[in-house]
Amino acid sequence: MNFVVLEKKYAIYKFSHETDLPDWVYSSDFYSITRTKDELSVVAVQIEDIPAEIPYNSAWRILKIAGPLALSITGIIADIADIFKNYNIPIFTISTYDTDYIMIKEKDLDSGLNALRKNGHNVT
Repeated sequence: MNFVVLEKKYAIYKFSHETDLPDWVYSSDFYSITRTKDELSVVAVQIEDIPAEIPYNSAWRILKIAGPLALSITGIIADIADIFKNYNIPIFTISTYDTDYIMIKEKDLDSGLNALRKNGHNVT
């Protein structure tokens, strides 16, 4: 697989289920929104002045798997998760129609990229 590292830092934000999202979410170069009956989770660029009422987890970097990937391919996330598991690197994943994105903490970026390379993957 070929991975592309996105340049910015990102955060995972939690909103109440019925929240109207702030404009800064939509101005992010990458964002993902998941709404369930229980919550509204957003991945977007990390902002400096996060309002105190918004729970968040910051300092994530995004690794994009170069695609498009066929929806019939199996085991991609499982294989990548296994690599990171072996190096004790937590991940957060996002899948789209065309590809998958793996988020790892910025503090783990260098060791994560080395782990991918040691397992035969390319990183740019």
